[in-house]
Amino acid sequence: MKKTNFLLFLLLVGFLTQRSIWAQSDLLGFSKEMAAKQLELESKFDSQLDAKNLDAWTKLMASHPHHVGSPWGKKNAEFMVEQFKKWGFDASIEEYQVLFPTPKVRIVEMLEPTSFKASLSEPPVKGDPATAQLDEMLPPYNAFSIDGDVTAELVYVNFGVPADYEELEKMGIDVKGKIVIAKYYGSWRGIKPKVAAEHGAIGCIIYSDPKEDGYYQGDVYPEGAYKLSTGVQRGSVLDMPLFPGDPLTPGYGATADAERIDQEDATNMTKIPVLPISYKDAQPLLAALKGPVAPSNWRGALPITYHIGPGPAKVRLKLEFDWQLTPAYNVVAKMKGSTYPDEWVIRGNHHDAWVHGARDPISGMVALMEEARAVGELAKTGWKPKRTLVYCAWDAEEPALLGSTEWAEHHKDELQKKAVVYINTDGNGRGFLGASGSHTLEKYLDQVSRSVTDPQKGISVFDRRKAAALVQGAPAYPSYQMGAPGAGSDYTPFVHHLGVPIINLGFGGEGSGGEYHTNFDTYNHYTKYIDPGFTYGVTLAQVAGRLSLRMANAEILPFDFKHFYKTVDGYAKEVMKLADDQRAEVERENMLINEGMYDAASDPKKQHKIPSPKVEVPFFNFSPIQNALAELEKSAAAYAAAMAASKLSEQEKAKLNQMLMDMESKLIRDHGLPRRPWYKHHIYAPGFYTGYGVKTFPGVREAIEQGDYKEAQEQILILGEVLDGFVEGVKEAVSVLKKSRP
Repeated sequence: MKKTNFLLFLLLVGFLTQRSIWAQSDLLGFSKEMAAKQLELESKFDSQLDAKNLDAWTKLMASHPHHVGSPWGKKNAEFMVEQFKKWGFDASIEEYQVLFPTPKVRIVEMLEPTSFKASLSEPPVKGDPATAQLDEMLPPYNAFSIDGDVTAELVYVNFGVPADYEELEKMGIDVKGKIVIAKYYGSWRGIKPKVAAEHGAIGCIIYSDPKEDGYYQGDVYPEGAYKLSTGVQRGSVLDMPLFPGDPLTPGYGATADAERIDQEDATNMTKIPVLPISYKDAQPLLAALKGPVAPSNWRGALPITYHIGPGPAKVRLKLEFDWQLTPAYNVVAKMKGSTYPDEWVIRGNHHDAWVHGARDPISGMVALMEEARAVGELAKTGWKPKRTLVYCAWDAEEPALLGSTEWAEHHKDELQKKAVVYINTDGNGRGFLGASGSHTLEKYLDQVSRSVTDPQKGISVFDRRKAAALVQGAPAYPSYQMGAPGAGSDYTPFVHHLGVPIINLGFGGEGSGGEYHTNFDTYNHYTKYIDPGFTYGVTLAQVAGRLSLRMANAEILPFDFKHFYKTVDGYAKEVMKLADDQRAEVERENMLINEGMYDAASDPKKQHKIPSPKVEVPFFNFSPIQNALAELEKSAAAYAAAMAASKLSEQEKAKLNQMLMDMESKLIRDHGLPRRPWYKHHIYAPGFYTGYGVKTFPGVREAIEQGDYKEAQEQILILGEVLDGFVEGVKEAVSVLKKSRP
């Protein structure tokens, strides 16, 4: 789009945005009279927000490394408790004792065909004094790698995801008994050693290629935002698709007196040693590989020819860790509700970091703090929320969502009775509003996104996101469309284990860089490249603050089932198409095999292995899901109509709200998903082989993908029952509304 046309487009969008803001007279969950009061409250809330506070707090909290168990991590927790108390909250630290391994020995060296020893270090950057605090920071490593000392030939496996091993198999390359080297990106880091071990590898090295977040993308730090040659991404490799949290207290809180299982019985540890390295350390290893040249889409941006191996590079990987329990300090601050004190609106962000963590997580943490401070200022005028507001600053998120998971497991019974919603943020930057969550809350978020102005363009954050999508060629959408919740941040135990509805949100897209989980995620880097002036930190506080305040004050909880039906119906169509596509692909491959198209004589170099015929994909009976969705469509429409015609008494409102609070829990089952019972939600889950990435209808979808067709049909029946139960809940709510008609 030409610049002049784009400017005209933004002017038009701006005009429409103002119309949409002023036309928004009835807020979801509010009567007309109460909506006007709520909008007035939000205007007062906005007037309290000050970017200078975010700046000062970030400078303080990110001034030293503050991983879980560090002195500065505890100081930050104590500082936040003091602030929350000053703002009028009942605040305290809840401590848990969590397993947190730290490295004692890290060795990566090449023994053949030449000698090379990796530095495994991140030297300071000139002009950024925080990067010189080497004695306070953890060195680059992957938490929850096992100890090990292995030596073997090296094999390059691209991103190290299942599809890459399928390509290696076609090339006749076996990683059994080898050490693999994989690039970051393409999947969550913990999937890489997991899949490598499943294919017989004995060690895994992960490196950051400059093509993804280094000089290929832009100038490197300090001249630009991207990863310099010595940058290394730390991070956990605990198998969180099995379950997050402390691996020694699965399913219950890691209190000081909790019973702990033996470490060797923890099922979500890696099976092989794994370590991250920089692209400076990776280049000599990759350059020494021979064998086939990597496919074009496997090649990175290093000045070498990318070969796959195996060998002749022979590498030694030696790791040893200190496996200790470490205190995790969760900050929990409550402002008691005036009308419904036992209904909790929970707002959270973590405060621990791998090093300084100015972006991840402090940028989100200070937005939450400023939001809470502004709420405290409103309370000083005599206002009180109708529902209890709970602000949480989690510790130990980075190792494996330890702080939030242990708190949620420890308070499970209370949360399942009292939690209305959990609203999560993490790192933040400038750009566009991104959100995922429970789709019963999509209309609620849509209204909020239209009421907050983007600080750069002067239009609503909804319309700025919509404009960006249109410029990129995406279809126009009439309302904000949330993504499905996967995992990777502190909302995970709430939605996936407890069945509490969630929204996870933040801004980004214009502040890209290579600082993630490195020594270079500092105050200097953040304020120069990510969100100068903290304007989007304030905007995040506005969006999240409105979400918290509206949910806290709503007369009727702002859940909507039409959006949920539309989204879930789309998931059903996807899995049915997946089955059809997989059936057609298997038929095509089997035909080629049966007709001799894979005859060995046609491939004299034997570069590709002749595949065996695959099991044919049956025709599944999807009627349990289809019938449930047909009923859901009718009941969702009936709820909307009954809501529009109802006039509820206070007693009826309280009854309906209790029913609405329980709706998300109808989507979970105690038995959970196959082979990972901790994950109980049957609409959303992180993928078994995607890590953070979501799989919708996970039981059905993953069974089809993995070729377990008997299990797929079983999961279809279970999902149909889950949806039937949800439909019954909607119908019960409709019944309450119909009885209230004047």
